[in-house]
Amino acid sequence: MYTEQPTLFMKENELPLAARLRPSDLDEFCGQKHLLGEGKVLRRIIESDKVGSMIFWGPPGVGKTTLARIIAKRTQAKFIDFSAVTSGIKEIKQVMEQADNNRRFGERTILFVDEIHRFNKAQQDAFLPYVEKGSIILIGATTENPSFEVNGALLSRCKVFVLQALKTEELTGLLRRAVTDERGFGNQRVEISDDCLEMIANFANGDARSALSTLEMAILNGTTEGDTTVVTKETVEQCTSKKSLLYDKNGEEHYNLISALHKSMRNSDPDAAVYWLARMLEAGEEPLYVARRLVRFASEDVGLADPRALELCVAAYQACHFIGMPECSVNLTQAVVYLSIAPKSNALDVAYLTAKQDAINMLAEPVPLVIRNAPTRLMKDLGYGKGYKYAHDYEEKMANMQCLPDSLVGKEYYKPTEQGLEARYKARLEEIKEIKKNLKAD
Repeated sequence: MYTEQPTLFMKENELPLAARLRPSDLDEFCGQKHLLGEGKVLRRIIESDKVGSMIFWGPPGVGKTTLARIIAKRTQAKFIDFSAVTSGIKEIKQVMEQADNNRRFGERTILFVDEIHRFNKAQQDAFLPYVEKGSIILIGATTENPSFEVNGALLSRCKVFVLQALKTEELTGLLRRAVTDERGFGNQRVEISDDCLEMIANFANGDARSALSTLEMAILNGTTEGDTTVVTKETVEQCTSKKSLLYDKNGEEHYNLISALHKSMRNSDPDAAVYWLARMLEAGEEPLYVARRLVRFASEDVGLADPRALELCVAAYQACHFIGMPECSVNLTQAVVYLSIAPKSNALDVAYLTAKQDAINMLAEPVPLVIRNAPTRLMKDLGYGKGYKYAHDYEEKMANMQCLPDSLVGKEYYKPTEQGLEARYKARLEEIKEIKKNLKAD
């Protein structure tokens, strides 16, 4: 059973606000309702003390370590807190041997490894045999994608739970509780408006620890009026080092700004596009959201007029994932400017939307027999795949073969433009159609 003991020199009211307000049970935990709401899988696992090896993956300040501590207080197993920053293979083996001995006496050991992505392959491999034979239950916490940062063999033995950045309303509620809770500022008279709390929540960008630290700084820098500490909008702006921009991630202005960014890029106006990008980022927009929208734009509005646009936007998304704000702002700027000055074509988007309508209206259209899969003898006897022509067997690498349903023969969805490189693809498509026309004539 894990218990956290204060030192002789540590007073509770001297701890940072985030530490004082750290939840001690699941009912106090902020966010992650998809995992910890009533009846949800992770809550059931914790409450029944049936914890298996798992990894908590999510951005900073969403409760990965806090969840581990809640498990520590509830479990009947021995709980060991381990840091990937300060521990090496020698320390790992010592802890593993102790866990092995505990197992012989029927005692489970839960090992919590914070920042597990910082362990190299050899260090991670040291855990593997003990996880396999059940000497330890491993709980790892990471801000990095475990698919890339955790060994495949170890990852396959762990259930991954994805923790999400906290929503603005969740952070606002947490801040409101911090003002009234005795562990926070409940013993003081603090006057702070809901607008100021929302400003702090937006600035924190989903990070509870950042939100509480900013609130603490704002209250400590508030003005004293009698026995009341007053926190104004100006105080909050000073503590966040930025003005409160007209922006609500969940409201109309959110969609107005992303619309302005899209339409500026579509109209080949890089100056306006960079301005709207800056408006979003400086107001606290999640950079990965912006990056996802750019990836979509690259195919929707540029397409094959410049195929490199999609590659560059995917690279920008990865850069945002690796380094975050504020450093990734320049990566997004590179993508936005590139998309703005790239030749434009919406031919791919039009092709899909047109095909989508036919797909919805003609859901029962049978696949032509010639291109059906025929894995069994019965299917072959029914004519599945009969007459199929393997394109690579032909000089032009294409055959006289119908691939659309009978009712759609001759239908054209992709109609390339003359913009950028798409002009080259248009010429190639016309060449393909001419070759197929001749094949049919033959």
